[in-house]
Amino acid sequence: MLRSVMSLEGFSIGATDGTVGKVKDFYFDDEAWVIRYAVVNTTWLGREVLLSPYSMGRVDWAAKTIPVTITKEQVKNSPGIDTDKPVSRQYESSYLGYYGYPYYWGGIGLWGGGDYPGTIPADMTPSGFRGYLRAPSAGRDEDAHLRSCNAVKGYHIHARDGEIGHVKGFLVDDYLWAVRYLIVNTSNWWVGHEVLISPEWIQDVSWSDSKVSIDLDRQTIKNSPEYDEHALLDRDAELRIYKHYGRDGYWQDQRQRAVA
Repeated sequence: MLRSVMSLEGFSIGATDGTVGKVKDFYFDDEAWVIRYAVVNTTWLGREVLLSPYSMGRVDWAAKTIPVTITKEQVKNSPGIDTDKPVSRQYESSYLGYYGYPYYWGGIGLWGGGDYPGTIPADMTPSGFRGYLRAPSAGRDEDAHLRSCNAVKGYHIHARDGEIGHVKGFLVDDYLWAVRYLIVNTSNWWVGHEVLISPEWIQDVSWSDSKVSIDLDRQTIKNSPEYDEHALLDRDAELRIYKHYGRDGYWQDQRQRAVA
């Protein structure tokens, strides 16, 4: 199911022996477009910590809780992080090694060559869910490619023929933690109109200019199905979006689709 990242902010993190803290933000990988970590505010530790989807169970939406399969003591002794600074690959290696999680970089899928986090339905095979732009690269220690979801909210969206709005949020797949859509607010041009844009259609992101360039024209985006955050975005609704743009859906067999 697809969920808004914003709707998860403030959710409690439930360890096996108590509450760790509350979700403050998420870091996503700007190569594969998938959530790598939740940023959690822990008042009892007096600092923020990162938690990987590898530790997370299914979200309890009614209780507004994300259960994790680790203890508070493990969180307490985990590698420290300064969330005001970029997360390095060196830190990730230390963090993942501490918890015994596999590295996600260097493989061909959203989570590299290792197992996927969470519970994946039987019909969702790893071969069918590859990275949008390219697989996560091995890179150097400083090339972690992690971005704050909160920091990217407000980025300007540019079509081929001009600006169309700004990033309001993200819709993620709560099985694989993949970012399936950017929620685009176009109110400066079309009052009250919001649309969904797949990361597949992003041509370029200028992080220094806070700008996302889309390989589509303004009129096509204007005529696309309107997004209603209160309505269920089921597969039929997604299919209408992809048909409008003349693109193949991400849920289709992507073994035939090349990863750039």
